Amino acid sequence: MNDQNKNINNGNDVVFQVRGLTKIYRMGEVEVYALRGADLEIFAKELIVLLGPSGSGKSTLLNIIGGLDNATSGSVSYRGRDLTTATDTQLTEYRRFHVGFVFQFYNLIPSLTARENVAVVTEIAKNPMTPEDALALVGLTERMDHFPAQLSGGEQQRVAIARAISKNPEVLLCDEPTGALDSQTGVVVLEALERVNRELGTTTAIITHNVDIAAMADRIIHLSNGRISEVTANKVRKPPREIQW
Repeated sequence: MNDQNKNINNGNDVVFQVRGLTKIYRMGEVEVYALRGADLEIFAKELIVLLGPSGSGKSTLLNIIGGLDNATSGSVSYRGRDLTTATDTQLTEYRRFHVGFVFQFYNLIPSLTARENVAVVTEIAKNPMTPEDALALVGLTERMDHFPAQLSGGEQQRVAIARAISKNPEVLLCDEPTGALDSQTGVVVLEALERVNRELGTTTAIITHNVDIAAMADRIIHLSNGRISEVTANKVRKPPREIQW
């Protein structure tokens, strides 16, 4: 474990261990390297931000960690379980019970209210929160019986966060969660993510192009050309409301 990890770990245990992770996409005779031997550890309860230009490997790394994609070589372990050798059934179980996902686009069901969109997940979870509690955590108690079309973009994204956390996952993986939002609305969404991390202790990873958002993280993972080029740490996490872009 390097010194950077020691400083952040503070006795917390390792949730993910990534070693030599490589992903190659083949298009005809052309090979495109999305990841080139990435090494990383992610610790329990920390909030990390993954930074890098388009094509740097951020989403590929998050998708493999989340069990949505397979590595070409290398390994990823979750709590000591090797995800790279897991069967499809095992990966489905892992995604269903251990990981919550938040994407740039909200993917809400238009014909269901906010409460009902969250309930879709809680009905299949082992130890879920109530939809009401999940929506309250992201500040939507007054909007839970509204349909997506009646909600702003930021409110819809917060419903998506409530849906992701309602199954009480240990890990929350967020790919450009503020990418479709203006700055003011994005800060509200980041506040919801920060609150989930702080109050529930959910290990949280956020992909963004926005370097300013890195100020709210424990650690920042910098990616370039499929490699982790640098890992930096914040001595103090800045509240989202103090972030401007």
